[in-house]
Amino acid sequence: MDMGQISNFVIGLLEVLSLIFIFAVGAGLLWATVLYVHDKYQTESTLRRNYPVIARFRYLFEHLGEFFRQYFFALDREEMPFNRAERSWVYRAAKNVDSTVAFGSTRDLRPTGTVYFVNCPFPTLEADAKEPCEVTIGPYARQPYATDSIFNVSGMSYGAISIPAVRALSAGAKKAGIWMNTGEGGLSPYHLEGGADIVFQIGTGKFGVRKPEGGFDEEKLKAVAAHDAVKMFEIKLSQGAKPGKGGILPGAKVTEEIAKIRGLTVGEAAISPNRHPEVNSIDDLLDMIQYVRETTGKPVGFKAVIGAYGFFENLCELIHERGIESAPDFITIDSADGGTGAAPMSLIDNMGMPIRESLPLVVNILVKHGLRERVKVCASGKMINPSEVAWAYCAGADFVNSARGFMFSLGCIQALQCNKNTCPTGITTHDPKLQYGLDPMNKAERVASYAKNMKKEVGILAHSCGVDEPRLLKRFHARIVLGDGRSVSMDELYPTTEKTAAG
Repeated sequence: MDMGQISNFVIGLLEVLSLIFIFAVGAGLLWATVLYVHDKYQTESTLRRNYPVIARFRYLFEHLGEFFRQYFFALDREEMPFNRAERSWVYRAAKNVDSTVAFGSTRDLRPTGTVYFVNCPFPTLEADAKEPCEVTIGPYARQPYATDSIFNVSGMSYGAISIPAVRALSAGAKKAGIWMNTGEGGLSPYHLEGGADIVFQIGTGKFGVRKPEGGFDEEKLKAVAAHDAVKMFEIKLSQGAKPGKGGILPGAKVTEEIAKIRGLTVGEAAISPNRHPEVNSIDDLLDMIQYVRETTGKPVGFKAVIGAYGFFENLCELIHERGIESAPDFITIDSADGGTGAAPMSLIDNMGMPIRESLPLVVNILVKHGLRERVKVCASGKMINPSEVAWAYCAGADFVNSARGFMFSLGCIQALQCNKNTCPTGITTHDPKLQYGLDPMNKAERVASYAKNMKKEVGILAHSCGVDEPRLLKRFHARIVLGDGRSVSMDELYPTTEKTAAG
């Protein structure tokens, strides 16, 4: 090609580009004009009516602000609901990379409520360390459940999370030797295929075990219990992020398969009742627990966020009237700062008691009534790092469950899109294009690594306190900072009540 041809080609290209530019500018001006007229004469938005087109940038910047704050402006320990330091530990643990840090801690130990642990002058040698002891749940069930797991996968429904996410959690839980809670969305094939121990949650909608008109379908309940992998049943009374409100699954997430598993209509939002219609008293609750335990032969407990705690005093008294075998086999205590895929802000921000207060309180009530050994206690709600898990064992928990911690292990970036079917990491969306990036086999390894590293580092804290394993931690091993800047032993702040009734 000679210079003349090259020159003609360049001139032709510039002409084409000029035409494209002119067309784009023209189209842009036309579209801006349409938007201007629309904004000027609409009545929904004052800003757009007064500042047509320009006001629309406000919404764009407001949306982009979430991402700019997370990546450019927020400090390591100031974000909510989880800061960068908390998330980073989970990511490192899940990837099984070095979790050590240099120079010094960035954690401020001065704010009121801060917890730190008291190291023993003679810590436990690694050679003397022990594996967590095995705990048996449901001694009066036909098939009690025994496990040594200390950190388990909390309830996340298939529907709220995607197929690849469920598969990864199931396979990862199996590798780590921990249990996985189904959430209230029923039992899917993806829960079972990984081979993990399963806790089947019965929500107020009774998805997976209900009759079309409502109430239990006994045959479906027996069919779920027939799976060897299903070890326990959990009746959900309330959830930390939305006590007093049932589960919410937006219609965009109700696919054909989810509708079949739950017994719903495709595309129709699944709104569970705000309580079990047939449970209107403590008697009713114990009746339901006994019914499910007799029908399934497996341990049964309930999950609740604590509010009116006098309920627990009455519950314990009624258990003694009925007989020790009538007690729930376990109680899962959820925190007011627990998570969810969708809930009213009024409940997320204002309702219920945080786990820091409710867990010691409930344990004390069980001790007072001589039921602490009979009723096992699971703690749940915003515990994703070793410090929170170790605190829960100091407070008296038998197990700790986490949902959002395991979401982070799957790759969650806290995009806050869980309720919109637009999750960029494929965890809480049913869009195949977004699910593509979540490889279940790879993420299963990360789930297992997160659980194993959690066990390891909670063990390190326990050994520093001078005990052989996490379940031997006591309240005097933790101190809590008060408003005047001084700290006090948790044993002094929440003294264990003496037993007043025979177990």
